[in-house]
Amino acid sequence: MWNLKIGEGGPWLTSANNHVGRQHWEFDPEAGTPEELAQLDKLRQDFNKNRFRVKQSSDLFMIMQLRKENSCQEIPPPVKVEENEKITEEAVTTTLRRALGFFTSIQANDGHWPFECAGLLFPIPALVIVSYITGALNAVLGPEYQKEIIRYIYNHQNEDGGWGLHIEGDSTMFCSALNYIALRLLGEGLDDGEDKAMASGRKWILDHGGVVGIATWGKFWLTVLGVYEWSGCNPMPPELWFIPRFFYLHPGKMLPFCRLLYMPMSYLYGKRFVGPTTNLVKSLRQELYIKPYHEIDWNQARYTVAKEDQYYPPSWEQDMLWGFLHNFVEPIFKRWPFSMLRDKAVQVAIKKINYEDKNSRYLCIASGEKFVSMLACWVENPNSEAFKYHIARIPDYLWVAEDGMKHQANSSQTWDAVLAVQAILSCNLSEEYGETLRKAHEFLKASQVRENPPDNFSAMDRHISKGSWTFSVQDQGWPVSDCTAEGLKSSNGGFPAWEPQRAFRWLEKLNPTEFFEDCIVEREYAECTSSVIQSLILFRKLYPEHRRNEIDNCITRGMNYIEDTQNPDGSWYGRWGICYIYGTWFGVEGLVACGKNYKNSPSLRKACDFLLSKQLPNGGWGESHLSSRNKVYTNLEGNRANLVQTSWALLALIGAGQAEIDPTPIQRGIRMLIKSQMEDGDFPQQELTGLFFKNSILQYSSYRHIFPIWALGEYRGCL
Repeated sequence: MWNLKIGEGGPWLTSANNHVGRQHWEFDPEAGTPEELAQLDKLRQDFNKNRFRVKQSSDLFMIMQLRKENSCQEIPPPVKVEENEKITEEAVTTTLRRALGFFTSIQANDGHWPFECAGLLFPIPALVIVSYITGALNAVLGPEYQKEIIRYIYNHQNEDGGWGLHIEGDSTMFCSALNYIALRLLGEGLDDGEDKAMASGRKWILDHGGVVGIATWGKFWLTVLGVYEWSGCNPMPPELWFIPRFFYLHPGKMLPFCRLLYMPMSYLYGKRFVGPTTNLVKSLRQELYIKPYHEIDWNQARYTVAKEDQYYPPSWEQDMLWGFLHNFVEPIFKRWPFSMLRDKAVQVAIKKINYEDKNSRYLCIASGEKFVSMLACWVENPNSEAFKYHIARIPDYLWVAEDGMKHQANSSQTWDAVLAVQAILSCNLSEEYGETLRKAHEFLKASQVRENPPDNFSAMDRHISKGSWTFSVQDQGWPVSDCTAEGLKSSNGGFPAWEPQRAFRWLEKLNPTEFFEDCIVEREYAECTSSVIQSLILFRKLYPEHRRNEIDNCITRGMNYIEDTQNPDGSWYGRWGICYIYGTWFGVEGLVACGKNYKNSPSLRKACDFLLSKQLPNGGWGESHLSSRNKVYTNLEGNRANLVQTSWALLALIGAGQAEIDPTPIQRGIRMLIKSQMEDGDFPQQELTGLFFKNSILQYSSYRHIFPIWALGEYRGCL
């Protein structure tokens, strides 16, 4: 039986705060009663049976364990409200107590709420490929781990045989190839899987031209595995790290996600590393191409990308740059004495990789970067301590639910805890849930980053971090934009996520990642700007004399940025949640914190009009991830409502003062939340609502708990 472990260390693990917030799953063959094991199997079977209709897991394994371990208060009977019935304060309060009773029962003993932050379908194949190349597959992933990973990949195969970029996405060559390969590396045969799922996956790949058309990241992973050739990849020269820092193409100016991924990629490219050519690798070369492997034109393959992978197609500027590097620069670096420069460049790259690994205690900024860095460390020295440290941190990213074992894009302990505290406080029931808040407060105190990165961190392209919080745990060390100094350096009043913008926006034309957009250069975000100016306003109340002029100026400029970035229809484009509803909620909250209200702010009136225009007949709101992708507001299929997005819309309308003008739309939304609550006080898991880089969505399992509570709490305060 799988058990979720909280705050535990182990061999080859280091921590700055005694592992506060760490969460990982372990398999105990002796754990669980026959009844519990039967219940878990039923949850798995139910998900598999409905996998094409409901693609999101509900974190039922975690809920089952924590509600057993924690003392659960009695949940009051559900509230029933008819369509035209007035919603009373008693009905709202009872609904809140039911929801809070459930939510507090799944708080971990260190004060955070453990939830998955997953949904992407390319991280787990990367783990399998690296483990296979390094010969550590069985050591890293035991039999039960492999069994659950296989379950997860099969569960999220689309009906057409392929796999999407995320669990709700249409099939792509990138993820179809990677997940098929992962299954083969894990021992699945050519015709294995329910209804010959492997054959179905292979057919999808071949019907769409074979893996010669896989996206850039896929070309990289297949190359290091030995199922593709470096000559079919666009150059990733490590010599870029020698460019003077003032030059606009220096990698240190890139968005952290981008540079920390391409840094180990450039190391492996510079080494021209390829893993062992096993019989299975040879077989994959035959299975995945529509022509014999030795007949493929690899130079032409560099430009070949399947249309399913092309959300952000390469620009002509890119094609010119890659062609110049491939045809003229790379041949030079292969010859002496210029080959000596290549040798020096890869050493510079691995030095930076080692610095980032140590600084993040081998968690890295996210999962994509971790596995490339892990492979680079092994290539440098298969017996290195760095590789052992990397292996020890793999469980931090793995998550088990009824759909199998998945790999999280990142963990979100701090983010979830901060939102949860605000939601609970909004209910004005703090006396009843004081112990819950106390534990969360202790967790947040222990999670603050206390030091800047070590040594000369500016030379390593790092920014200050002392006093900040990360998205996940303190040990990861990467701050998000709570740090005021970052915003003070912004030219237009907005706040970035990790670091000040260092490069020109036009560099996005060189974005080599075909399925992401706006992933090269750090930029300002309405969400980050709103969060930071709200924090600064609260700080100013507590410390009115501290750097008053700077803070006042920063708040004013932030407010102006939010107003300036509002769309003509009254919405804001959300970049970290789906999409226009999410961005609009943050835009409204930022303006309200600055003293704006419905009567004195045209921006708030426009925001309310936008939200009201999107309300559905059932009283809720439901926005598709296609809004983010296509940049046009799009309802969910069938005009379904989503509880999380309904809560965001309600929070924005309540904050903007819509209730004083006409409370009816808000009451309709609240009624839908109340009617949607389940028997145990929980709310159902629905469509994914997290987002990044416009085309990739995430499942924040915490959201279905936090945001309905928050919206109901704010509404209760209006009664």
